[in-house]
Amino acid sequence: MGWSEREFEAISAIFATFVEPAYEGESARHAALAVEALNEVAEPADLNLLRLLLRAFESPAGSVALAHGRRPFSKLPRERREQILLRWSTSPIARRRTFYQTLKRLACFFAYADPGIAGVNPRWARIGYEPAVEQPLVDPSRVASAIIDVDRWAARPLELSAEVVIVGSGAGGGVIASRLAEAGHDVLVIEAGPYAPERDMPTDELSAFDRLYLDHGMTSSADLAVAILAGAALGGGTLVNWTTCIEPPAWIRHEWATDHGLSDLDGASTDDDLARLHTELGFWSPQSIGPKDEAIFRGAAALGWEASPTQRDADGCGDCGSCGFGCRRGAKLSGQRRHLADAARHGARFLAGARVDRVLMSEGSATGVEGMAGSRPFGIRARAVVVAAGALRTPAVLLKSGLAHPQIGRNLHLHPTVVVAGLMSEPIRMWRDTLQAARSTQFIRDRILIESAPGHPGLIALAFPWAGDSAMAQLMGDSARLSPLIGIVRDHGSGRVSVSRSGRARIAYRLDGRDASSARLAFVNMARLARAAGAERVVAVGTPGAWFDGGGEQAWDAYLGRLEHFDMGANRAMVFSAHQMGTARAGADAAASATDPFGRVRRDARGGLLKGLYVGDASLFPTALGVNPMVSVMALAARVARAVDADLR
Repeated sequence: MGWSEREFEAISAIFATFVEPAYEGESARHAALAVEALNEVAEPADLNLLRLLLRAFESPAGSVALAHGRRPFSKLPRERREQILLRWSTSPIARRRTFYQTLKRLACFFAYADPGIAGVNPRWARIGYEPAVEQPLVDPSRVASAIIDVDRWAARPLELSAEVVIVGSGAGGGVIASRLAEAGHDVLVIEAGPYAPERDMPTDELSAFDRLYLDHGMTSSADLAVAILAGAALGGGTLVNWTTCIEPPAWIRHEWATDHGLSDLDGASTDDDLARLHTELGFWSPQSIGPKDEAIFRGAAALGWEASPTQRDADGCGDCGSCGFGCRRGAKLSGQRRHLADAARHGARFLAGARVDRVLMSEGSATGVEGMAGSRPFGIRARAVVVAAGALRTPAVLLKSGLAHPQIGRNLHLHPTVVVAGLMSEPIRMWRDTLQAARSTQFIRDRILIESAPGHPGLIALAFPWAGDSAMAQLMGDSARLSPLIGIVRDHGSGRVSVSRSGRARIAYRLDGRDASSARLAFVNMARLARAAGAERVVAVGTPGAWFDGGGEQAWDAYLGRLEHFDMGANRAMVFSAHQMGTARAGADAAASATDPFGRVRRDARGGLLKGLYVGDASLFPTALGVNPMVSVMALAARVARAVDADLR
């Protein structure tokens, strides 16, 4: 794979230091998996620096320069290796912390997510984890019949045509495809990720991240300060999300309508769109409330806080905990089961595993797209192009197409999310039951939404603090009793998506001062909620983690004081994002918004529109939303679909 023996020996030794191998050759196996993934998704300059540091770890001269002594890292005693990694974890040098986080997350994730050569990870029994029992699929989706089957290795370019081509098949692209196909338009949906039929959805965590997530689940900000989860298969985020359905709050609708010119977003047309989405998605109450969600209700009741059940686009389930792996039962109304299936019923077609590189333009009008399906180039001619590839990939497509509006790629909001867990006396098994059945909006006006957070062993090991192999083994041994909470911050600040020299989307994002304060407030109040629910110990997740190990009120007050001053610098707190938005924001102000209020793409900051080119996903959000965005994406997508339909008439 192009790596030297010294580099591979170093990464294998580091992996074996993070987690004691469970069988001979495990560290080498996981190092090989990591190298393969890094070669594919890492920015070349970042990868070269990582490899340089790995060579230094195994070089006598490099070890001296890094103050490790003269012996290669792999030849040091285990205790010494752990000391070195722990020192790098909290180094004042940001690049060292990034190096540490890259390898810690990979090593710990593979150690607990990989079924291994035997098909059953030996660590699972130690933590009480059992993968969900596979359930039969009774009613296959209609999507399969609309998949275009092409030879991806042919030398001759693939040429197709449609009236409307939609780039991306997630919440926005699915709704637009459904509405336009229903209106009689010839629709072709292009998805960069694969088509994974429901009956063939993964049953283990490693396969799920590898097959269904962007960058195999390794997407992050450039400095790794924010770990980002995004779907990347036919159905997009709807395929792997946790089924949470929350309407855009009335005050957000009013703000976007009045302050940003999204006319009637707070009026009757959007009311009708939301009513239709209710019918299509069900908005069911949870069939069961598992222990991790019951803890939210119990703690909120003790504190006098608001807490309510979370409505879902899934019914008749609540036991397997595998929504993040796709839904083999077809119980979740993902795009494959609802909007893409509806589009297929009206004649839409789908080309999966096909990456769109740019939009074709002629005399100020979009005329189609081009890209690669495997190793085969393709070109698609169309009267209208809707880019709905998600807020991380939509701006990259637009920028690589030569579009000049200065706001494309800017205004990236991530809903930075921090984690607190309470160690309970009884089993919680966060990986079972309904994934998200409860949430608290007690602090929504403080820009914080509290929800439960399901996690399977790999994600738990990736996220939670590492203080040496023995401490990690103890923490994971207790993981069945951990009750997780996430605090989703409606961010004031923003980042940027740009295109690197290698052509990859590059994500720059830092929490500003106000958002860091909100994250600290989330830590404090989630800790209070966990303790009120009966937690024996509480941890705010970071490097290092902040633990409360018991004691009286004085000790508790001191602990909350520590959380009020938690270091929110890059790779100090563990920050996640599952919601990305704003990078081609809609609005009436031509200079401030890359698209008009209905998703039409602007030629430049003076306000001229490019004919036939639209954006149809969370990139349109004028600001951060503050709640789970799927339903809001769909509501904006319905507006875009009406605009496309009207413009084509």
